[in-house]
Amino acid sequence: MRAPIALVLACLAGPALADFDPPPAKIPTLPEAGAKAEDFAPAGWVVEAKAEGDVDGDKAPDIAFVLHGTDPALKIRNEGLGPDEVDTNPRIIGVAVSREGGYRLVAQNATLIPRNDIPTREDPFVKEDFVIARGALKVGLTLFMSAGGWGMSNLSFLFRVRDGRLEAIGYDRNDTQRNSGETETVSVNYLSGRMSRAKGSIESEPDKDKKVWTTVRAKRGPTIDEIGDGLDFEAPK
Repeated sequence: MRAPIALVLACLAGPALADFDPPPAKIPTLPEAGAKAEDFAPAGWVVEAKAEGDVDGDKAPDIAFVLHGTDPALKIRNEGLGPDEVDTNPRIIGVAVSREGGYRLVAQNATLIPRNDIPTREDPFVKEDFVIARGALKVGLTLFMSAGGWGMSNLSFLFRVRDGRLEAIGYDRNDTQRNSGETETVSVNYLSGRMSRAKGSIESEPDKDKKVWTTVRAKRGPTIDEIGDGLDFEAPK
């Protein structure tokens, strides 16, 4: 009798994932001001993505950027499933608002985009979804495991600077279970205090899935630091 494919994958992936243990990464404190995104990058860090637009409502262009570490010691050889080498260098999201002569840093965060420290998980950062539009910063993440998990997710967070804090004003997540075909979509609007949740399948049309609307109790959205790891964030019940 042949073992189920899921069980085989779990047995293969388990030890390989457990043996992959990258060292801790140091997170520097960014400069308080700069004339451009690159001015906020400490030695050993590069600007991987950047966006420009108004995020604090004063109609002046602000900047947001993602810094990626380049420490060779954090590029780890992998002897299990996945690529031969995994770049586990962390990323920092920075947001700086316009000021005379340049920009002033209002937020830096190294947890929303998790480190790429699971060899069988695709890099979670979606560069194309790092944009400023309609007065908000959008940060997109993805979750896909080539082994060790059936779940697949696409997530996006919307942020604005309010009272000197980078707060979430919106959150969307689309989950798909590749083994069963079940889907779930969650959308939260912290400004209106409303949230929708819909369940369906890959065979159904998403716009026809029944949405259940609820009220978000929080008066304001969480800050980027309060969210923590973006892939682990759960919408309010």
